[in-house]
Amino acid sequence: MTLKIRADRLFVAGASLLALQGADAHAQETDLIARARAIHQRVLTLDTHVDIDPANFTPDRSYATRLPTQVNVPAMEDGGLDAAFLIVYVGQSQDFSPAAYARATAAALEKFDAIDRLVTTLAPDRVGLARSADDARRIAAAGKKVILIGVENGYQLGTDLANVQRFAERGARYLSLAHNGHSQLSDSNTGERDGVWKHNGLSALGRQVVAELNKWGVMIDVSHPSKQSMMQTVALSRAPIIASHSAVRALCDHSRNLDDEQLRALARTGGVVQIVAFNGYVKCQQESPERRKALADLRAELGGRGNTEETRARYQQRIQELNARFPAPPRATVAEFVDHIDYAVKLIGIEHVGISSDFDGGGGVEGWNNATETGNVTLELVRRGYTEEQIAKLWSGNLLRVMEQVERIGRKLRGETS
Repeated sequence: MTLKIRADRLFVAGASLLALQGADAHAQETDLIARARAIHQRVLTLDTHVDIDPANFTPDRSYATRLPTQVNVPAMEDGGLDAAFLIVYVGQSQDFSPAAYARATAAALEKFDAIDRLVTTLAPDRVGLARSADDARRIAAAGKKVILIGVENGYQLGTDLANVQRFAERGARYLSLAHNGHSQLSDSNTGERDGVWKHNGLSALGRQVVAELNKWGVMIDVSHPSKQSMMQTVALSRAPIIASHSAVRALCDHSRNLDDEQLRALARTGGVVQIVAFNGYVKCQQESPERRKALADLRAELGGRGNTEETRARYQQRIQELNARFPAPPRATVAEFVDHIDYAVKLIGIEHVGISSDFDGGGGVEGWNNATETGNVTLELVRRGYTEEQIAKLWSGNLLRVMEQVERIGRKLRGETS
């Protein structure tokens, strides 16, 4: 088996401190970095939210090579990121016609196909697709990177409940009922921004989808739906739920973050909140009205941050131009990101907290800008006194436990032997 990480790519932030310290402090920091690196090598590190573009899953432009993306196979290898949920995402439309649903389902299947090419054709000797928690552990133990699949936005299910089983059979292991904008299944967190709601939580079809997801062993993701939708899902679901990429509202008052009531409700299901390293959700900062308007106009023009490699590149170029005109506040840091982990751990217990990035979908903070810097998260956890056992739970143990529970409940609901 090859080494899990490349030491020169890890703990850059910690190493940079050494030159600024005295001899004793230097020795202590060197020891801390060494301990963190050793822990990082031993635990299974799992990121539950990484966006993808099917254009990066071809022989000519392969995710198995060093693409200018925050995550790809070489970046995972360099940074010791063992496992990642690649996301089957289709943006929300307000067209709820059969033809629009058919287009959304086809776009979803294109992303499933892209992930299949990665694990079967582009890098079968370096990655493997996990359809269960046991698969994830087995693939990692064999020295390969673990690929899992999450589905972001229930819009792509259309109105055909059979698509839940169809997606599950393609490898989907979690699904969110909405994204930014209300879907046919659920209200979105964005209703809080404009005061407009569609279902006052879940729709009747959304309630049916909750039952289908339980039946087929797919975790329900509440990161983007509204609070009312989430609380209704908590009451309905027969299995634990997850938030695949959200932060703590008490530390950053954003509609995408979970408040204390939501966090406690999620924990009561036995679920897990995967704290996300997304600058704007980690560190709420006052921006100038001019900057806020320019950002809103840009996102309206491109439909968010862009749905393709081309539009995302255009978004980044325009952001640079916008930053020159309206400087952005300082970015959040790894330390501020771990503040959210600390808060959630103290509120609901370490068994209900995990880690995510939202890389290639806008995620990233200073110190964890891409997969090559993954070790800096472990370093900050060690710095704060988390033990190896606790770090293992945060990085993957809790999420894999929930996966197993959801799988087991699904088999029972299907009438299969456990």
